[in-house]
Amino acid sequence: MAEPNNTNSVNVDIEKGESSDSNNDSYTTELEPVLSLEMRKEFEEAGVPLSTIISHGSPDDPVMLERIGSAISIASETVGGAGAHKLDAKDANLPAFGGGKKYPPLIPYERDVFVVEYDGPDDPLHPQNFSTWKKVKIMAILAFCTFSAAWGSSIFATTVPTIAVKFHVSRVVAILSMSLYVLGFASGPLLWAPYSELSGRRKPLLMGILGFAIFNIAVARAQELQTIMICRFFAGFMGATCFAVVPATFADIFGNKWRGTAMIVFSATIFCGPLLAPVVGGFVVYGHLKWRWTEYLTGIYGWAGFLLVLFFIDETYAPQILVQKAARLRRLTGNWGIHSRQEQVEFDMKELLEKNFSRPLRMLATEPILLLMSIYTAFIYGMLYLLLEAYPIIFIELYGMSPTIGELPYLSMIVGQFIGCGIMLGFEPLTLRAIAANRGYPVPEMRLYGCMIGGIVFPIGMFWLTWAGAYHEHVHWAVPTVAGIFVGCGIIMIFLCSLTYLIEAYLMFAASAMAANTVLRSAFGAGFPIFATAMFHNLHVQWAGTLLGCIGILLAPVPFLFFKYGLKLRQMSKYTPVL
Repeated sequence: MAEPNNTNSVNVDIEKGESSDSNNDSYTTELEPVLSLEMRKEFEEAGVPLSTIISHGSPDDPVMLERIGSAISIASETVGGAGAHKLDAKDANLPAFGGGKKYPPLIPYERDVFVVEYDGPDDPLHPQNFSTWKKVKIMAILAFCTFSAAWGSSIFATTVPTIAVKFHVSRVVAILSMSLYVLGFASGPLLWAPYSELSGRRKPLLMGILGFAIFNIAVARAQELQTIMICRFFAGFMGATCFAVVPATFADIFGNKWRGTAMIVFSATIFCGPLLAPVVGGFVVYGHLKWRWTEYLTGIYGWAGFLLVLFFIDETYAPQILVQKAARLRRLTGNWGIHSRQEQVEFDMKELLEKNFSRPLRMLATEPILLLMSIYTAFIYGMLYLLLEAYPIIFIELYGMSPTIGELPYLSMIVGQFIGCGIMLGFEPLTLRAIAANRGYPVPEMRLYGCMIGGIVFPIGMFWLTWAGAYHEHVHWAVPTVAGIFVGCGIIMIFLCSLTYLIEAYLMFAASAMAANTVLRSAFGAGFPIFATAMFHNLHVQWAGTLLGCIGILLAPVPFLFFKYGLKLRQMSKYTPVL
């Protein structure tokens, strides 16, 4: 392992080989092969010695193996964490100490002596040691918040005809109010993800959900179209805190054993929300409440989520919990030198730009796994919002259903998603056995089984839905409705398995991989609804569906390709650990 910078005092245990435990040296040697050169470099620059983590267990301890990945992720991904505590040359001209006093002498101890740590793998303060009830409570509340943000993206689709008439604009212009919300999803994580790494998960969740509630109420009260569009964008921007922070929170509290299940819950809320919202929205818009109540209802969900997080969610970010522990110990002992490593971190705009713009784009351009899987998930995510325009064409325009009844076929897609989630849960025991056989490390390719099945099921559903719907004079409405089960099942399996695969493949650089993936898929999600109506009218339903189904067929081999060659590609990458 490369020698750490000698100016970094917290690396004393590594620098002074004679004072370090010989067992720790052997552990470090054994751990070196699983970390790429770039990961080790960033970890060391962040000032977190491997000996600190290794001291919590042996290399064969599955708890230690799992948490070393989290610690490296924290060190490499925290904006401002890399070298934030080092003295820069330009700081040599220090300001006057003040009060006519000279600078005090340096503390006669190494800085690392004052840094608080967790008391071993079983420390009850560590978020992965929370009680099962507390973890389930956190998961349920955050799933509701994510559902609310996803719900808000599509419930406005039912208001498009009303908005177009009320403000005298075309249908395409009215659809922009939905697309701008999804664009907020794309830009929001660029703020919320790094902020959650600096201040913990709870603050950005509270700020984002509060803003989400306020801007949705603002849309409900808006009297001009431009106000609606601006507030819709910021509602999506604020609501994106759930998409950026909730998966990280689940990773904070769940280990390898339950991470897959937690991601299934998260993905179900992302996809069930946009499909259930138009069903309810149709009855709201064409009932007694009218279109403004679609936003009032979404705002009420936002306020409920804010109150639940405020009163029932504790901090789950492990470094921030140590900040709280250090603050408490300072009060109790009067020793102002006690601190956590997170308090050494400072905001760094250069790192923010690099980690959230430069690195994701660089990875997207150079990593075939990230590029192809992101294109696949972006297409699937775009299809979710395209179908919000396609279903009314099939069931309201062609089958002649009322605007309220014509939204009910979305429920078949929700049924399909629950079936897809059940299938993926069935693969969890197989995945866990593979992880156990791999010394507790993730085996990313095991996550691709569901994606491979979904890649076959989705095109079948699209051909079935559109060709049956095109011949509505001869085919009962139940036939294309049942096709939605296949479409929904395929969408959820492709999306969920792809995201989980990317997270486990890139591990320490998962935040950058997710940033690239989020921007690309949100761009697709915003763009697809704009051309959906023209596409289905001009090409006709069956040929538009055939085109989309064929694109699905072209992308279907992607997970099969990575299932076979993924390990070799990861061995060639500087961003992926081979564990």
